[in-house]
Amino acid sequence: MSKRSSAKYKLDRRLGENIWGRPKSPVNKREYGPGQHGQRRKGKMSDFGTQLRAKQKLKGYYGDVTEKQFKRTYEEASRMKGDTGQNLIGLLEQRLDMIVYRAKFAPTVWAARQLVSHGHVRVNGVKCNIASRRCYVGDEISLGTKAQEMALVLEAQTLAERDIPEYIGADGTKVTFNRVPTLDEVPYPG
Repeated sequence: MSKRSSAKYKLDRRLGENIWGRPKSPVNKREYGPGQHGQRRKGKMSDFGTQLRAKQKLKGYYGDVTEKQFKRTYEEASRMKGDTGQNLIGLLEQRLDMIVYRAKFAPTVWAARQLVSHGHVRVNGVKCNIASRRCYVGDEISLGTKAQEMALVLEAQTLAERDIPEYIGADGTKVTFNRVPTLDEVPYPG
């Protein structure tokens, strides 16, 4: 089950950006925040506020990752060699729900989480229902036979608003995780 506690487009409006690049986002119509005080809420952002906003945006983009998961991922990224930001994005992109989303098996991150949690996704031929499972280089991710005929999956594969990135090798109903992406390879909208 997804951990989203509020409407996903409300997150867009609260942050003032179209996070997922979706054409239906209300930020395209109203740039101000949600609620009765949304139009008045302007002011100088402190350094802490800027950092908090960036963290909330990143957590929201990856499907409302819980604070505990995000902190654990950040600590692991800081222990790795190299740039912590690059490592963090690489670890977040290795999550099974993100690979399912990037492979265009699902139209949204939440639909990808649901597809995984309902047991429609197989990793190296074994059914997996844990959306936060880490995939490694060379893993094959495929859909079950029922999921290949689902209207949601067929609709997602015809979406023209995003492409399958190079670090995921696609061949029909199977995708292979080729390598851990760098920050500039991740297709963030904006």
